[in-house]
Amino acid sequence: MTPAEQSAAARKICALAPIVPVIVVKELGHAAPLARALVAGGLPALEVTLRTPCALDAIRAMSEVEGGVVGAGTLITPADVKAAKAAGAKFGVSPGATERLVKACEDEGLPLLPGAITASEVMRAMEWGFDMLKFFPAATSGGAPAIKALGGPLPQVSFCPTGGISLQNANDYLSLPNVLCAGGSWVAPNDKVESGDWAGIEVLAREAAALPR
Repeated sequence: MTPAEQSAAARKICALAPIVPVIVVKELGHAAPLARALVAGGLPALEVTLRTPCALDAIRAMSEVEGGVVGAGTLITPADVKAAKAAGAKFGVSPGATERLVKACEDEGLPLLPGAITASEVMRAMEWGFDMLKFFPAATSGGAPAIKALGGPLPQVSFCPTGGISLQNANDYLSLPNVLCAGGSWVAPNDKVESGDWAGIEVLAREAAALPR
């Protein structure tokens, strides 16, 4: 799968809803009910970060939830890519981009949403064939004004900003023509996950799914 094909697939996934939940699963038993709550609330694309020991098993469990499109976040190495694909991930997300990571996604046929912040990073990703990118960390890298500015010379590239996105500031990003969606963790807060408040998480998901873009 070429980078251009990966970006085309990533665009379709990013277009499913205005917010892609960024999820850290600490207990495997939380995975399936959390996915069901988010999907029921209108957020089908789910990014499970590879930051916990049970993350890959969580991807496997969430992949069985009807209507969900589960991806793996924090892909750093080719080994991460192989493990994520084997676990059932339908897409991958990385905070940046390296030649080895891009090659691994080509080999494994895993659509990658690579991170880029500067104009040079965006242009390098474009040279590889990507036109759908992650902008991370958004809040500390200029936020919505920075993404808007990149849209001047590089209008053909779309972004999914992640990092510091909340219900309160999401519209600042989603209103931009070069932002297709945004990644956010507020829809799956740790306290509600730990207490099993799946109904509460579904409410948060519905709020996020209703955001205009």
